[in-house]
Amino acid sequence: MRGFLASSIGVTCAAALALPLTPPAVAATARPVPTTEAAASAGPVLAAGSPAVTTTPRRAAGPAVPGSTQSLPLEPLARNRATPSAPAAEQGLHPRAVRHFSLLGVVWDDPRDELHGRVQVRTRAAGTGTWSGWQDVETHNADHGADRDTPESASGRVRGATAPLWVGDSDGVELRVRSESAGAESGAAHHGEGARNLPAAPPLPSGLRLELVDPGDNAPQHGAPAEEPRTAALAAENSAAAEASAANADLAPLGATEIAALSRAETEREFLAFNAGELTEQQQARPYVGPRPGIVTRRGWGADEGLRERGFRYTKKVRAAFVHHTASGNKYRCSQVPSLIRSIYRYHVKSMGWRDIGYNFVIDKCGKIYEGRAGGVARPVLGAHTLGFNSNSMGIAVLGSYDTAKPSKSAVKAVARLTAWKLGLYRVNPKGKTYLKSAGSNLHRKGKKVRLNVISGHRDGFKTECPGRKLYGKLGSARSKAARYQGR
Repeated sequence: MRGFLASSIGVTCAAALALPLTPPAVAATARPVPTTEAAASAGPVLAAGSPAVTTTPRRAAGPAVPGSTQSLPLEPLARNRATPSAPAAEQGLHPRAVRHFSLLGVVWDDPRDELHGRVQVRTRAAGTGTWSGWQDVETHNADHGADRDTPESASGRVRGATAPLWVGDSDGVELRVRSESAGAESGAAHHGEGARNLPAAPPLPSGLRLELVDPGDNAPQHGAPAEEPRTAALAAENSAAAEASAANADLAPLGATEIAALSRAETEREFLAFNAGELTEQQQARPYVGPRPGIVTRRGWGADEGLRERGFRYTKKVRAAFVHHTASGNKYRCSQVPSLIRSIYRYHVKSMGWRDIGYNFVIDKCGKIYEGRAGGVARPVLGAHTLGFNSNSMGIAVLGSYDTAKPSKSAVKAVARLTAWKLGLYRVNPKGKTYLKSAGSNLHRKGKKVRLNVISGHRDGFKTECPGRKLYGKLGSARSKAARYQGR
């Protein structure tokens, strides 16, 4: 792999300055959309169950835009009855009209704080004006993120957050966040019981805000020349896009929207050429690398490269793959996946303060594989997916929630195909075991060497429900299939 990785570095540096790419905002003359919108511009408050109103702001006609985020501070809804002077035990937002959005989540100031409670939301569909029922937003999201004491975690920008929830094109929202014992207090007061004898509700984190993410109307248009004169911001976006594209230059043409699949024989020839002089005779005879699957690049799903932090960070190698679910719900169509990934990317970077999307790869329920964090799909890119075990591993997120819903056969097969190829590049057996050194999690102390399956679930490195009981139960099948793809 050393020859392959070294050549990628050289190409990246040269091509980042030479390749003319269209920026995510497809027209230089289009009015820019603010990254974070003020709460005052969100629109009028609606009565619960109100029909659609004509005053709801609409998207302006014109060229596609890369998206925007509305950030709305939460308001007290109910006081802590046991300790009236304490912060409100229930916060939220009354029904209100807002600009269009498709994904939401709740963030707070300190990423070390945990939200011990329940987050529920209902939204209004932009097309019909129909309000949804109440939906739960997954609150256990502290298990994701950059390892402690890394530059990404110590940037000062990182916030605590729930998992994101995909709701589709919406223009109205209502939210309630309750601490764990707020419901019990309410019931005690209703029945005349001594609320003062109840334990105080755990405080909600400070600085709670609802983030409403608009992924933009379409993916950026590819191949169109940028308008002149180019502004400094436009040049920076072009440079960042070229940088991300050049990281895959050994696998696909610069600016490609997809890395083509290869047969097993073609993949083995490529692998042997990249590793010439590094393999034993036995490894040359049996390389054990799976056929390369097709992968949609960041350019293919429309990543706004101007959002992320510039440059890439790498770990030494890839010894393990952690499988996740995004916990963003299953109510998406596969045609919407580029928008969904753009939304998660924007939520991770702009709302949560990460340097890029956390996952190295994303897989949808139709089995399509997408490039995640920038830096090159064949390289050991350092992600922010499994707190404590991001080094020498990769994170694969299956879009959806799989606590009770079964993952599709196509998604499980895609996990197997991807791991057979990527782990094979680093001469790792998908059915084997490996040791990773913990950087500190709620399951394994810092510095402990932990024995793990090469293909593990998120819950193996951190005490969490991720990747959901149903998806976790399919990992044995994924390991066996990946090994077969490698010819073992």
